[in-house]
This record gives sequence, C-alpha cells and structure tokens, in this order.
Amino acid sequence: MSIPEITQKLLAAKKNKQLSFADLETILGHDEVWIAALFYRQASASEAEAKLLIEALGLDASYIQELTESPVKGLGPVVPTDPLIYRFYEIMQVYGMPLKAVIHEKFGDGIMSAIDFTLNVEKEEDPKGDRVQVIMSGKFLPYKKW
Repeated sequence: MSIPEITQKLLAAKKNKQLSFADLETILGHDEVWIAALFYRQASASEAEAKLLIEALGLDASYIQELTESPVKGLGPVVPTDPLIYRFYEIMQVYGMPLKAVIHEKFGDGIMSAIDFTLNVEKEEDPKGDRVQVIMSGKFLPYKKW
C-alpha cells in the first residue's frame, strides 16, 4: 500500500509536534480513529476542521483544500501485507460468515452501515498480556422489498 504524500506530511508534523491521535481528538472534538482515517485520506474534513488540524500541526494552509475533498476510500482489491491489517482481513475470512449469520438472526436481512458508524480502540490491561479491544457500532440497514 502506498501512503499518499499528504499522509506522510501529516504524520511527520504530528511526530514533530509530539502529538498523539488522542491529543488531536481533544483539539478537534472528533474520535482519534476518525482523525487517523482523515490522515490516511479515508475521511474528509469540513473547512473548519481542516483549519484546526493544520494549525495544531503547524502546517501550511495549502493542505486545507485536500483535506476537505472527498477521498477515494478503501485499500483496493488486494490482500494486505501489513501484519496488523492482515489480521483484520483474516478475522473476516474466519468469522465473516458467522458474524453475518448472527447479525441476520438478530436483525433480519440487511447490513451494518459503514457510514452511520463509529469505531473505537481501547487498551484492556491483562496480566497475561494487554489486549486490544475494537468496538464497532453501525446502524442496521434492512434490505427493503419492493
């Protein structure tokens, strides 16, 4: 996966300012995962949000326009090679159909929205090794009959 030039600039500025995505959450008033999605051009900002981010990172205002444009989303039709991203792919390979079956059993025929959606990452301390807790919440969208 190639990383867009703007992503590289944003990440370098974040590192230079010694800011975390959680720090930026406080500044922008949006979840750290959404802000990371904005960095990687998987989300778009309003002009006000883009200005706040650019100011916080000490970058030139010329980046504002690109941050407000609707991005092309997704990684493309390839199996990811990054180990952490691949694990999510693997989870869907193993648990995708079981998740689908359980969701349909509980809600009926439909899908979970990835638009009306939130994603949170929490650190769960455990004496056997810290755990990653990923919490996805999406609106259920039933298929309609016509």
